[in-house]
Amino acid sequence: MDIDFKEYQLRCQLRGHEDDARGICICGDAGIATSSRDRTIRFWTLDESQKRDYTMSRILLGHTSFVGPLAWVPPNEEFPEGGIVSGGMDTLVLVWNIATGEHVQLLKGHKLQVTGIALDGSDIISVSVDSTLRRWRGGQQVEALDAHQAAIQAIVKLPSGELVTGSSDMTLKLWKGKSCVHTFAGHTDTVRGVAVMPNLGILSASHDGSIRLWALSGEHLMEMVGHTSIVYSVDAHASGLIVSGSEDCSAKIWKDGVCVQSIEHRGCVWDAKFLENGDIVTACSDGIVRIWTVDHDKIADAVERDSFATQLSEYKISRKRVGGLKLEDLPGLDSLKTPGNSDGQTKVVREGDNGVAYAWNMREQKWDKIGEVVDGPDDTTKRPLLDGIQYDHVFDVDIGDGEPIRKLPYSRSENPYDVADKWLLKENLPLSYREQIVEFILQNTGQKDFIPDPLFRDPYTGSSAYVPGASSRSPGVTKPSYKHIPKKGVLVFDVAQFDGILKKISEFNNGLQSDPEKQHLSLNEGDMSRWGAIVKILKDTSHYHSSGFSNIDVAMVLKLLKTWPVELLFPVVDVMRMIVLHPDGAATLLQYFKDEDAGIIIELIKKITASSPLPANLLTSLRAVTNMFKNGYFNEWLLVHRSEILDAFSSCGSSPNKNVQMAYATLILNYAVLLIEKKDEEGQSQVLSAALEMAEDETIDSDSRFRALVAIGSLMLEGLVKRVALDFDVLNIATTAKASKDAKIAEVGADIQLVAKQT
Repeated sequence: MDIDFKEYQLRCQLRGHEDDARGICICGDAGIATSSRDRTIRFWTLDESQKRDYTMSRILLGHTSFVGPLAWVPPNEEFPEGGIVSGGMDTLVLVWNIATGEHVQLLKGHKLQVTGIALDGSDIISVSVDSTLRRWRGGQQVEALDAHQAAIQAIVKLPSGELVTGSSDMTLKLWKGKSCVHTFAGHTDTVRGVAVMPNLGILSASHDGSIRLWALSGEHLMEMVGHTSIVYSVDAHASGLIVSGSEDCSAKIWKDGVCVQSIEHRGCVWDAKFLENGDIVTACSDGIVRIWTVDHDKIADAVERDSFATQLSEYKISRKRVGGLKLEDLPGLDSLKTPGNSDGQTKVVREGDNGVAYAWNMREQKWDKIGEVVDGPDDTTKRPLLDGIQYDHVFDVDIGDGEPIRKLPYSRSENPYDVADKWLLKENLPLSYREQIVEFILQNTGQKDFIPDPLFRDPYTGSSAYVPGASSRSPGVTKPSYKHIPKKGVLVFDVAQFDGILKKISEFNNGLQSDPEKQHLSLNEGDMSRWGAIVKILKDTSHYHSSGFSNIDVAMVLKLLKTWPVELLFPVVDVMRMIVLHPDGAATLLQYFKDEDAGIIIELIKKITASSPLPANLLTSLRAVTNMFKNGYFNEWLLVHRSEILDAFSSCGSSPNKNVQMAYATLILNYAVLLIEKKDEEGQSQVLSAALEMAEDETIDSDSRFRALVAIGSLMLEGLVKRVALDFDVLNIATTAKASKDAKIAEVGADIQLVAKQT
């Protein structure tokens, strides 16, 4: 169907999602499916009464984290009304029956977020941040390819049957079966979206802000540049039109490589798709899905269009920045009543919807108007402002004692002693803080070798400048820094009720002795004496440096872990938890890991985490593995088995048992610390995914959520996965955390926000 280009206008708005609308799936004539950060998929059908609006007919619930890619299964014998395939942050692929609203298949295999879904006949193809492409048939995985060197972000099937994937390694790959027949290189950042351009080739959208058109032969045909930020999605219509969605809050429409219309939104546009008739569907971070049309008969009424225009205007004003500061944060004209400090000092004030610069005229003692200030899009290179005045630095200073945070402005051309004195007087703070303020300014502006001006005299005392060096006795000024990240060192569970553990082992052993069928598993009197000796060594922590375990002791513990019924294991695991904290115990245990019992702990974990696991088993085994991080002996083992361990315990983050939640969060945090040290990017990505899933769940225990957030912040600050975290939209999680009533969670949320803003 050919259509001449006309201006697109609002047709209707689909309201229902409670958080970002993330993905769109055009479901033939049946309707539209949308996914969201609110963990739902919503199915919308055309309102037959007026053929313009869509109404929500289904809410599909099943994912435990935000939902992203969707694919449509046309009606068939299994799904008379069609089906939906969805992928989520929870690493799952779910297959849904639209007729019932229930998921009929749960496909588990990916290690990290599922980012793309395609259908190949009756097969389902999924791609993930774990860099794999997986094929599913009849509910079972039949193929797994390590398809890229970094996270895979998108996939599309071509009409000719090949698959195309886009990745954070900045390439696209064309696949025939298991073979990559071509790699498309040219983008300078993550390839986030891919689409078919009818009769021409492949479209790609990238974090580098561009859209590219490629021939299947690999030839780069065209580059479309116009977005000012990340481009998340791209789609094409049979008419030749292209639509793209971007972080810059717009959906742009392209014809012959030229942007012919930019449709502004009240937030980031995560996805954009064409309907068959040429209308455009957009998914926005404000939670609303919108449909845009060129058909005059379907355009929204004037009231709805005016309402959207007003909301959009208010949103743009709230985002408008002047000189690096939000327009709404600039001082008004009344601020010009305050005299400047030096000739030529500039101040920016708000006049209507604009920022206007003024310069202080010392001779005439007045502010001279310079002109309107205009920022480039998302300009982050501007110097900070305070009260409309530009400085090299504006520090947050915490005086303590419940006092509010103060703003300390400073420019390198100023004398730090003069700045300190004037600031203390302005803030009505004791001049006894002066030494610390000066030290603080010098330390945080890299002026450790600052040489005081010998001609400087204290404007209030007439004395020469104080030279930093003496210790301070007055209340301190807290250096502005991260409060909780990066995490250094690991956490362990080193408290044990040894008498209770020994009593429980004895009780279980008596039960085995009285059961003829299990009597052969029980311990004799000599073995029980050995258990008493083991516990005695573990109790005496003051002699850990000199005490030791015999091979017989450790072998007996491992034997019980292999042979005792699973419901009796938790006190034995609890003893092992403490043995790994003992230097000699850890060394002895490690020898068994390397020799005949190499797989015993992994097998134990799998046995304990099988269907309907006992909370006591989960708790003790989680704590035992967590304690292994204390001793460098186990680092290699922990790294080799990282994926198996995290997969086995993955459900513990949502356990109703708070102690299990805490143990799992601590395991994640310890893994973050180790993987940062080892510079293991793949491992960091898996831990980040687990931590994000836990951190965004506001229902879990606050201490557990705090540890998950610390892991995220540490991985972003000192690890290799900051870009991955931003792809996961970590800022949304950080913003939610920052608004928490729990002080620690609010503080680490602020830490993560600060890391995210650092370039």
